[in-house]
Amino acid sequence: MKNFFLTSVFALLVTAGSALKAQNSADEYLGLPGDNLNLYAVLNLFQESQTLEEFEKRLNDEKSRINNLDLNGDNYVDYINIVDYPDGNVHTIVMQVALNSKEKQDVGVFTVERLSDGSVQIQLIGDEALYGRNYIIEPYYAETPNPGYTGNRKVVRTTYVEVSTWPLITYIYNPGYVVWRSSWYWGYYPTYWSAWTPFYYHHYYGYHYHLYDYYHSYYRHWDVPRFAHYHDHYYTSVRYYSPTVIVNVNNGYYKTTYSRPQSRRDGEELYSRERKSSETLAGSRRLSQAVNERSSERAASATQRSAARSATETRRSSGSTASERKSGSTREVTSTRQGQTRSTTARPANSGQTRSTTARPANSSQTRSTTANPSSQNRSSEARPASSGQTRSSTARPESSGQTRNSEARPASSSQTKSTTARPASSSQPRSTAQPASSSRQERSSAPKQETARVPRKQASSATPVSRAKSSESKSSSSSGSSERKSESSRSRR
Repeated sequence: MKNFFLTSVFALLVTAGSALKAQNSADEYLGLPGDNLNLYAVLNLFQESQTLEEFEKRLNDEKSRINNLDLNGDNYVDYINIVDYPDGNVHTIVMQVALNSKEKQDVGVFTVERLSDGSVQIQLIGDEALYGRNYIIEPYYAETPNPGYTGNRKVVRTTYVEVSTWPLITYIYNPGYVVWRSSWYWGYYPTYWSAWTPFYYHHYYGYHYHLYDYYHSYYRHWDVPRFAHYHDHYYTSVRYYSPTVIVNVNNGYYKTTYSRPQSRRDGEELYSRERKSSETLAGSRRLSQAVNERSSERAASATQRSAARSATETRRSSGSTASERKSGSTREVTSTRQGQTRSTTARPANSGQTRSTTARPANSSQTRSTTANPSSQNRSSEARPASSGQTRSSTARPESSGQTRNSEARPASSSQTKSTTARPASSSQPRSTAQPASSSRQERSSAPKQETARVPRKQASSATPVSRAKSSESKSSSSSGSSERKSESSRSRR
């Protein structure tokens, strides 16, 4: 019983609050065609838009639920054109509907005036054929934008300076602004727009019912136009009105829109569904935005880590490359030095002369030819001197003076020739001729030692075999002399 009592009291309070709120919003009901276009919502949309083109597009969007006008009675919502008439610091921005190919009807007009200090004042004035005379909506102006209270409603006041910062106000006062006048007319409309069936008034009101507190917190009704030349500049010069609308209002044609009061609940339910979906969509957008931010942060951190790793690897590789270059240069220098040493050792300046001297010792060929055929030795000694090999080698490479001296200092072949001529068949001759061969072997064994000598010592190294050749020739001459003496003694004995 107690719970039932509390529930009843709560229901009565809710009903009383709804009735009081409806009473506070009783001025929204005009009984005129303007009831299907909420100017509070229109002014709020104007404040949120960036350009006049965007404002026109959003105003005619079915999802915005703002435009519900059907002035020509074709059971389709009318397209509202936006036309700007600038004059100095004043912009008269008109909302206009084409009823047919010949008639137009103004719905409302924005009067925007920039003052001498750069601040801007704005008003939205509904056309008197649709809203009655002096139906004016404007922001809550005050000296400071501090919040205030009007009855039980919290209001937010603003100043002319703040109005001048609205995006669309900044846009139309930009020096590069191109005057906007909608190019659409009767029968020709943008491709993104298609007409829909209008709602009944109570359905339309039920949808906007939950937004009235917000609208009345920022905007208010005013009775006097702030622009001093409003009647001269607009009302009597550029205003369009349709006789058809006047006739329909007088005949009560637009009263049929109020014939379904029960549709208010449908409008409220539609608002609740769309708000939930919008909140869900906004939540999903916030969630996706948060996820994207996290993923971007992770990607940024991963990029930083990879950049740090690559930088570290680059430093390591550069260090290793530098060390390799250093070691490579060291190897090259070492190998170059070794190559120079090897080239110096392998091919001395007089290597050919040394090889020729070493490979062909004095009279070695003569000794062999003398031993094999004494008679041919005589012929060879006459036709080819014993030192012919040495002479050719000395002639081909005359750089070494020591070699020339060696070739000149070896006339020992004459003694051998004498020995072969005097006693060719002597058994002691081979022993005398074998000694030069041994000396040649000594020269061959000593030749590598001479090849390892440095270049500056070429002359000395070439002189050493010559001295050895002289000693061997002196030995051979002494041996040949002893053999001659022996042969003479043997002859004397005979």
